[in-house]
Amino acid sequence: MRIKKRKIVITGASSGLGSGLKEFFEKKGDVVIDISLNGRDFAADVSDHKRLKEIFDEIYLEHGEIDMLITCAGYGISGAIELLKEKDTQKQLDVNFFGTANACKYAIPMMKEDGKIVIIASATALFPLPFKAYYCASKAAVDSFAQSLRMELSRTKIQVTSICPGDVRTNFTENRVKEYETNERYKNAVELSTKPTPKTESRRMSPEYAVKKLAKICEKEHFKPRYIIGKEYKMFNFFRKILPLSLMNKITTKLFYKEG
Repeated sequence: MRIKKRKIVITGASSGLGSGLKEFFEKKGDVVIDISLNGRDFAADVSDHKRLKEIFDEIYLEHGEIDMLITCAGYGISGAIELLKEKDTQKQLDVNFFGTANACKYAIPMMKEDGKIVIIASATALFPLPFKAYYCASKAAVDSFAQSLRMELSRTKIQVTSICPGDVRTNFTENRVKEYETNERYKNAVELSTKPTPKTESRRMSPEYAVKKLAKICEKEHFKPRYIIGKEYKMFNFFRKILPLSLMNKITTKLFYKEG
């Protein structure tokens, strides 16, 4: 157990990767403050920016400066772009992007001089997929935000990184808003391309492996701008750098656009 207890704020720490990280840091002896829908410390929707600001004010009054912010809160929606409901697509951006951005905005003034900000994005920030456009776009926005924030804080000792994990066997897929509505344009491709199957689930990383990798990055003395978790996603990233976008799009479509 560490003699000096760090104060770490984690959004989305009540489930999935956030829960695993909370457990990891608490075993290390750190003080973890959980903000999530079913949060132990603060139960709130991160898309409610007014409540989120109040929470960070309360955290500062109770704990003072914080050592680290980890943004894990998020969820996904899937479906054909033209058929998804506007309220669902707006909520996707409100939670994943603005929930992350506002958490960083409110945390920065209360961070220690050498604080750390760890923004959990997704491999889909780099590899967009058919029928998951709004989720992919929200995570691409999160990753881009992290790079901008890193540049803005480059004259300070606060470090920022973006972590892009691939698919993990958590309850994320189960909780994803799945819209299978279709038309003659897509037929059964929407459902076949997005519905979880035993085969797709078996290919996902174990949560233990993913949390171990995430925690190792969080503990680094110096952050890189971005980390990718998952060997196949690192391989995809290599090809993304050397292949024309048109070819990458064709390869991704062939892999992820399923037709009956």
